Amino acid sequence: MDFQGIHDRLRAIQAPGIVGVDLPRPANPADKKDKGRAGDPFVIVEATRIVDFLETCRDDVRLRFELLIDLCGTDPAKDDANLWVGYNLLSVAHRHRLSLKVLVPKAKAELPSATPIYRAAQWHEREAGEMYGITFLDHPDPRNILLPDDWVGFPLRKDYEFPKEYHGISCE
Repeated sequence: MDFQGIHDRLRAIQAPGIVGVDLPRPANPADKKDKGRAGDPFVIVEATRIVDFLETCRDDVRLRFELLIDLCGTDPAKDDANLWVGYNLLSVAHRHRLSLKVLVPKAKAELPSATPIYRAAQWHEREAGEMYGITFLDHPDPRNILLPDDWVGFPLRKDYEFPKEYHGISCE
């Protein structure tokens, strides 16, 4: 099934939380700042409904997305009010993929954990949590996996200022 077929199916079964879609598009030559968008099309999902949406994608017999391939955070710009959380799902049975995006406000960066639906989300959510400051509610093990526990800030945010030193060790 291609993206349009998957999107049609999601609408037909009234998958919870769909906000819209974002399709690749060429750059607008009239606007020098518009670079267009390459890559895969994706469905935009409401943050509070992500778990219900993922459960629908996993359990619907025509979709059957058995695997969470990736979950990652993105900070699109220093002055953007939102962080993005991207999810990539795979159906081995039907040989199709789906990309999702959830917008999370930087000021209150939290959303429900996907671990009840996909156990693979555990490590991905931990990484996004420590690198972008996203809190995944009800995550079973929110410890850091890459940074020391006393690290200050979120290194992959665009507004992050790298420390000059850490425990007396130069970071420059």
